[in-house]
Amino acid sequence: MNERERGAGTILALALALVVVLSSAAGVLVVEGLVATTKAARAADLAALMAADVERGLRPGQACAAAETVARLNEAALVGCEIESPGERVRVSTRVPMSSGWGSAERRARAGRPP
Repeated sequence: MNERERGAGTILALALALVVVLSSAAGVLVVEGLVATTKAARAADLAALMAADVERGLRPGQACAAAETVARLNEAALVGCEIESPGERVRVSTRVPMSSGWGSAERRARAGRPP
């Protein structure tokens, strides 16, 4: 090995370590996004089901207030609640922020009287 090649292995090892660290960080962000999306979808589904039950008179209260309570219990924020068909169908939207602060996941759901 001549003097010009001295330290080339160190540079290569550092570059490889950097690639591994960046790939791991990207993987963590992708997984975090998937988790937030799943939480938002679950919260939207459950909030819509509760709001539909209230709207149909199966439970007491106001439909959108019940949806907000269910969304909050599922660590989500209710960002939209609409009575599509009075006494029958409700549409809700929920949002879950990502813990890294790089955005949030938002999902919608509808629920109502069975066909």
